[in-house]
Amino acid sequence: MKEVLNKLKGNLVVSVQPVDNGVLDKPEIVSLLSQAAVNGGAAGIRIEGVDNLLESRRHLKVPVIGIVKYDLDDSPVRITPFLEDVERLAKAGADIIAFDGTDRTRPVSREELVKAIHSYGCLAMADCSSKEDGDYCHSLGCDIIGTTLSGYTGGPVPEEADFDLISYFAEKGYFVMGEGRLNTFKDVKKAILSGASCVTVGTVLTRLEVMTEKFVQATKVQ
Repeated sequence: MKEVLNKLKGNLVVSVQPVDNGVLDKPEIVSLLSQAAVNGGAAGIRIEGVDNLLESRRHLKVPVIGIVKYDLDDSPVRITPFLEDVERLAKAGADIIAFDGTDRTRPVSREELVKAIHSYGCLAMADCSSKEDGDYCHSLGCDIIGTTLSGYTGGPVPEEADFDLISYFAEKGYFVMGEGRLNTFKDVKKAILSGASCVTVGTVLTRLEVMTEKFVQATKVQ
């Protein structure tokens, strides 16, 4: 387990999650994007979906974070909410399994998820939104505490990444994944300087439709 964290420490993880149902949302393309990211120096890859993970894992030697996402009617939790997801991701080759670490209505408790993840020999990563989330998930034995969900659990989404939360987790001595709205080189540098053990960048690298739309809007100058 420590070997995986050592490989990630001070480095970049690329989240390869194309736009849902977009033209790039295919296992073979996710695999190619993941390989391209590693060729560019990424120390780890974050992948959503068991089929995507299975296809990509065959070509990757770096640590892989696996997740499964849902839109549930009875819970706001989207990231790896069920125990069966843990089993499927572990068997598909995930080194790390990330889950929603927030204190919200959920199908399965955070305690059960962490226990299941560790039972398969995987590292547990908690995608957190607040100091309280991170503290609690660390107390459960989570190996990585991420700022992934800061700003995404209600109200307007901030423009800037939550560098204060990164600093807080770092000061507590956690292995911190800086994640969420890290959209520029400066953002990444600031996250590392704020104490992030490593960082995850996704949208600006792997969601071509989203980024193209932003550049298109920039051309609409009055």
